[in-house]
Amino acid sequence: MRQHLYRLTVDTRGKGLTPITRPIVDWVGQSGVDVGLLTLWCRHTSCSLTVQENADPTVRHDIGRFFERLVPEEHGRYVHDDEGPDDMPAHLRTMLTDTSMSIPVAEGRPVLGTWQGLYLFEHRASPHRREIVLHLLGEA
Repeated sequence: MRQHLYRLTVDTRGKGLTPITRPIVDWVGQSGVDVGLLTLWCRHTSCSLTVQENADPTVRHDIGRFFERLVPEEHGRYVHDDEGPDDMPAHLRTMLTDTSMSIPVAEGRPVLGTWQGLYLFEHRASPHRREIVLHLLGEA
């Protein structure tokens, strides 16, 4: 049994889904693990991880619009606004999504469907540098 740990740094452009599939697939492929389990952990409280459609960018657009309506940014709506009007809505959006996920690995690759991609979902308006911890456990 092998274990590998890696910290993936992701620079976001502000709100939205940032693709992270390629660097993760590449890292798993270089690990030498053929069969196993990959765990992703996002070390932040104002962004999250998701698996989503990877072909049509309008899906990402619609998801962003949905979350804007679901958790609006309105001055005076929230008590916690230490870092601006997007601060508390970002925490709520993270709470409604996931900060971790587990993905099976087979034949040296994460087992993703044809149209599935991995994304970091940034909930803050400004660009941020985010860190995702990847833990891979498996066999060669």
